[in-house]
Amino acid sequence: MKRFIYIITDRNRTNLHVGLCSDLLKTLQFYREMPTLFFDSAQQLNRLVYFEEINTEEQAMERFKFVSTFTRTQKEKLIRAVNQDWIDLTIGLNYENGLRVRPQLRPAISQNRSRATF
Repeated sequence: MKRFIYIITDRNRTNLHVGLCSDLLKTLQFYREMPTLFFDSAQQLNRLVYFEEINTEEQAMERFKFVSTFTRTQKEKLIRAVNQDWIDLTIGLNYENGLRVRPQLRPAISQNRSRATF
């Protein structure tokens, strides 16, 4: 079963939170719905700046323990190695997830309606 190690931060980059989960999109949704669970609203953790996908639970737990011991400087180095501008990676995940969803078919246009030509 795949696991994800992630680092999430607030808009001012003052807090860096390392986490481990099996469903990254659900976890990010949880952070959006419960913004003041860990911090006040000014420090809402809402920017995913780093994540790793690991195939086994044992390896993920070892990596999580290792990354959790990093100092702030080490975490920043890790983030900048893959995300130099600290862009919110949630946007890419939402887009990628949308590609996996089968598109909805539009209802057929009735023959009586005329179609506009461009």
